[in-house]
Amino acid sequence: MTTTLGMNCSVKRVLVIFPGALGDFVCVLPAIEALAMRHRGCVIELMARAELARLAAGRTAVARGHSIDAPHVSALFSESDGVNLNARDFFAGYERIYSFFASNDANFRMRLGGASGGKVSFHPFRPIDDGSHELHVAAAYLRSIGESDAPLLHPQIEPNREDLRAAADALAKARCNLSTLIAIFPGSGSPAKNWPLDKFEALARILSERANVVFILGPAESAMEKTLRECELPVLKDLDLGTVAGIARLATGFVGNDSGVSHLAAGADARGVVIFGLSDPQRWRPLGRIAVLGQQVAPDEVAAALMLIINRHACEKHSR
Repeated sequence: MTTTLGMNCSVKRVLVIFPGALGDFVCVLPAIEALAMRHRGCVIELMARAELARLAAGRTAVARGHSIDAPHVSALFSESDGVNLNARDFFAGYERIYSFFASNDANFRMRLGGASGGKVSFHPFRPIDDGSHELHVAAAYLRSIGESDAPLLHPQIEPNREDLRAAADALAKARCNLSTLIAIFPGSGSPAKNWPLDKFEALARILSERANVVFILGPAESAMEKTLRECELPVLKDLDLGTVAGIARLATGFVGNDSGVSHLAAGADARGVVIFGLSDPQRWRPLGRIAVLGQQVAPDEVAAALMLIINRHACEKHSR
């Protein structure tokens, strides 16, 4: 799979290889932005999970995306002698390659270096902090490529027209009023990270007294659907990531768990509350206009924190 906005073959190309899931991907975006500034005039391309390669292209500093599951990537793990010709044909076209993938695999490092002509550097997929336990992973990614992490700007994901149109259409079908929309993301990559579903239901009832509330479910959260629909509030599911980013941009605010979709919403410049349990928020919180609360928080406290953020933004906007 290749996603592109159009290419001029004479333009120099830089490739970032990144294997992480959605939350990791959002956290590496400041580093990718820094690489785009370092390589001004070059086309920045990303090799990642297919859905993230599609999301990145045109919505971030990335102009073109490639699937990390492509055969020419698998060939770099081969035990056979010599460099795979398909891998060489693909990787030799880059001026520079930054790989966060398989950096500890000596065979992969050798083969990627051989395929690319040696124009490659390797960086840890999960960079360690500086020992203070206060270094955000986005800052660690910046340091790993030799860039300063101060000031650490939050990742930017810019929904395109199609995203916003698809988001508006989905919300219209669900009869959601955009002027007071609050999106709730009740799932995550791990059930242990999730705030209890009954608390999300209670929160939705509180918020629905003053706003339009919609639940957004991903493919892994289908088991929640029946319970949430009993709240008689809209449920949207199985949306592509661009559409979810569009909904986050259109919403007044959002509430989510320690999850990739919360990072996505924050990257799309949404205001929100993120509920953390197992992970260290100092290192893993979404960056942006976000309040972080612990899992012992009550639904009315989450509602109050969200409304505080929303009202603060409204006041700032009015004073401009």
